[in-house]
Amino acid sequence: MTFSISARCADTGMFGIAVCSSSPSVAARCAHVRAGVGAVSTQNVTDPRLGPQGLDLMASGLSAEAALAELVKSAPHIEFRQLALVDAKGGSATWSGAKTLGCHGSARAENVVAAGNMLSADTIPQTMVDAFGAAKGHLADRLLAAMRAAMDAGGEEGPVHSMGLVMVDKVSWNVADLRVDWTEGDPIAECAALWARWQGEMEAYVTRALNPGGAPSYGVPGDL
Repeated sequence: MTFSISARCADTGMFGIAVCSSSPSVAARCAHVRAGVGAVSTQNVTDPRLGPQGLDLMASGLSAEAALAELVKSAPHIEFRQLALVDAKGGSATWSGAKTLGCHGSARAENVVAAGNMLSADTIPQTMVDAFGAAKGHLADRLLAAMRAAMDAGGEEGPVHSMGLVMVDKVSWNVADLRVDWTEGDPIAECAALWARWQGEMEAYVTRALNPGGAPSYGVPGDL
């Protein structure tokens, strides 16, 4: 029901996750990122607790692979879970339990890992990793290119309805948290449109938090 890509930008140190599903509000459950630490996607029969737990383990100094090993050892019902992690050094790790749904797979490279279940083909995660590596530009653009490549390769077995794109940079909160929680249309295209709208203002909203006097105005009611 879900496919995702989690990545670190080697140039900026940003982390991001893009995730798509046939079920509603997929990013609320599955996508977890922390500035300076890493990214964890927890999916399949999802346990959202595993995202923060994985990030805490990496924040303590464990690599993605070591953090995953701890989760696999300690998490209840781990056979139902599918996990993908990226750490602050670009290391990646992935797990698909014995009860992962349908056709599933994963692929990873330096700074990136992709995973999916209920897929039309088990090669789709590798297609996503390859597309991410070939794409240029902002981390978000590369993540979106990977999601489009997944859909062009067949995507899930059925239609997808929700999509999320989350990113962190140098501050403690998500600098992007874009969600299409349900659509009968194309959630990837709709999320890409949200990114096109948000990209030009993303840094300004960070400035508003850190230095309100230096932030730009947008000419809307109640603006600075």
